[in-house]
Amino acid sequence: MMQAKLRDLLITNILAIVLGLVASGLMLLFLGKNPINAYSVLITSVVRDGYTFADIFVKATPLMFTALAFAFTYKANLYNIGAQGQFYIGAIIAAAGSLFLQNILPGWLVLIITLLLTIVGGGLWGAFVGFVKAKYNSNEFLVSMMSTYVALAIMNYSLRTFLIEGKAEYPQTDALAASVWLPRIIPGTRLHIGFVLAVLACVGVWVLLYKTTLGYRIRAVGYNAGAAEMSGINAKKLYILAFFISGALAGVAGFTEVNGVQHMLVQGFNPDLGAAGIGIAILANGNPIGIIFAATLFGALKVGGTIMGQMSGIPSSIIELMQGFVMVFVILSYFVRTWLENNREKRKLQKAVAK
Repeated sequence: MMQAKLRDLLITNILAIVLGLVASGLMLLFLGKNPINAYSVLITSVVRDGYTFADIFVKATPLMFTALAFAFTYKANLYNIGAQGQFYIGAIIAAAGSLFLQNILPGWLVLIITLLLTIVGGGLWGAFVGFVKAKYNSNEFLVSMMSTYVALAIMNYSLRTFLIEGKAEYPQTDALAASVWLPRIIPGTRLHIGFVLAVLACVGVWVLLYKTTLGYRIRAVGYNAGAAEMSGINAKKLYILAFFISGALAGVAGFTEVNGVQHMLVQGFNPDLGAAGIGIAILANGNPIGIIFAATLFGALKVGGTIMGQMSGIPSSIIELMQGFVMVFVILSYFVRTWLENNREKRKLQKAVAK
């Protein structure tokens, strides 16, 4: 059974990626561009130099966190569609905390405090969704989605008021001091230690879900909340805890982007991070280790697609379209796998009845 599931996962995901690229190629044909040449540029560009290659992992870092945010609640049969908002809350806290503390405390201590603050802030923002789910049986899909707009409004308000840069001309903060930037792993590139945090988070979530009692309870609630309650598991508490951990993961994505890449908070940056995280989580079938590789693939598409547009004269919108096509087919592949699994179960039941 496990071998069949793994086979379905590999085949459907590979087909999803191929179909996404084929659909994007058709769009390139409509623009009068040769898709083979364009994809050749895409593939060769990501390995043309160390800086560009390292940028793949820079792009993959926040994607890992938002994908984990969706995958974690999904294991409890919950849907966190609000990772984008939790990411913005984390980014706000990271920027505000860094700017306030950078001239008071040593840089390494500021980074630790800011990281902890983003974990708590993003976690509490997510935990609210779990609370209203547990208390009022609200639809977590809708509540988490709408909470993103609230977080966006808070960010816009902050960047127009107390966080606005010194001249008060642009909706962004002042630049962070170099002392509170995340350390670079490879000199001469943008690859920072946040990538290591993301990989460790993926491994840590895998251990939590599959090697601990808490993880077993979360998965038990996901399989059947009623049966889990009858066995003594408090599903409502787990709803809140699962959303807290999920929100904390997405909040850390904001910390890695502000302190690792942007070095300031800019209005409306990375607006598709949460949506991309959902696609990556589905591509990895919710497996935290698989998320590392799926996020790296999307990071390569982002970096290579941008260079492809610059070198081939292709409009930048086609890169977003390409990523969108891949994501759509990845999501469709989930339903195909479910259909295949259901058919497999039906055939087993039929054979059992026939005997």
